[in-house]
Amino acid sequence: MTSFDTENLEQLAATVPSWRASQMKAAYKIFDGLSEPTGAEEDWRYVEFDTPFSDLAPVFQPGEPLEPGPFLDAVGSSSGRVVIVDGHVVSVDADGIDVSRVASRDEDPGLRGAVPPDHNKLAAAHAAFATDGIIVEVADNQVIEDPLVVDVQAVTADSASFPHLVVSLGENAEASVLVVYRSAEGRSLLMIPEVDLRVGDGARLKFLAVQSLDHAANIVVHQRIHLGRDATSRVGEVGLGGNLGRLDLGVDLLGDGSSSEVVGIYFGEGSQTLDYRMVVNHHGRRTSSDVFLKGAVEDDSQSVFTGLLRIEKDAERTSTFETNRNLVLSDNAKAQSVPNLEILCDDVICGHASSVGPLEEEHLYYLQSRGLNRSRAERLLIRGFFQEVIDRLPIESVGEPVSAEVFSRFVTAQEEGRVS
Repeated sequence: MTSFDTENLEQLAATVPSWRASQMKAAYKIFDGLSEPTGAEEDWRYVEFDTPFSDLAPVFQPGEPLEPGPFLDAVGSSSGRVVIVDGHVVSVDADGIDVSRVASRDEDPGLRGAVPPDHNKLAAAHAAFATDGIIVEVADNQVIEDPLVVDVQAVTADSASFPHLVVSLGENAEASVLVVYRSAEGRSLLMIPEVDLRVGDGARLKFLAVQSLDHAANIVVHQRIHLGRDATSRVGEVGLGGNLGRLDLGVDLLGDGSSSEVVGIYFGEGSQTLDYRMVVNHHGRRTSSDVFLKGAVEDDSQSVFTGLLRIEKDAERTSTFETNRNLVLSDNAKAQSVPNLEILCDDVICGHASSVGPLEEEHLYYLQSRGLNRSRAERLLIRGFFQEVIDRLPIESVGEPVSAEVFSRFVTAQEEGRVS
């Protein structure tokens, strides 16, 4: 019998408010009726999910928190810090920003899960077994200048954890949030966060996620963004960790004049799979979006990008573009890039671009003709390739450790002869 059974569900449901317990029990029926991904589904094409729930257990008590790492240390002044371990909130220290725990709400806060339980087996597991998380509420016209830092950890071996994060900005509010996903070294586990970002009319949100799990762990993030009239979101993604690291991102530009920017950087090594599934829906008029991701893979790793820009029939004067660039640095590495457009309206400006290939020999030749040896020329091209995205990350202070990690991975592989 699976550890994610009705007995453990009842034990977990007894620890949360009654409104949440009812949601969990309803979601469990969906979870129990769904199959785990096999790779045959279009949504899981190119990706192997090899961590069945029968091999995992829910976490009733969180493990010992990890020491801070370079991405957390890079942030100086902050508006608050939250630590979530194995899906349980273990500390909240916020100054001037309203942060509450889901488990402490006596009444349903009305912020339903952004991802329906029938989206897939993993989303249903989150809806059924998530017991804790945080709700960040920024009042109308409130401006939070320093970022809120959320440290999301998984430390218990052979477990599945379900951290939950809601960020809700009122009208004309402004805030920034940094989320860092981490796991204990060498421990096989699964993390399934759900991130719900709600940006009110005229509000401005900066959000950056750094995924740096140990390579023994797996993570599948379901993240949704809803934008009101004239709202703006700048969202960044850094993918470095995990055996499987997936971001399932949906952006809904609901209000007229809303805009969204999504920038990302990822670097795979070993046997990692870094998987990005994005859907950007333009509903309002005069909306705009820009998706810009760059990544590299070496050794036996692979990356997958599937992006859909959908423009609804009433979304007149929409402007949207999608770009995905990939470097394949070793013979056995792979990169899949599948950008798509679905246009139901005539009065739009849109496009997409993608590329997959090695470092350009012409560029290497040029640099070598100026006196650089091949190794130094390759390093210079790697820096230039990624710096364009790093410069656009929503929280600037994190750019330096991200750049250092990416460059270090390439240099190490180069010195060990693991890149072609």
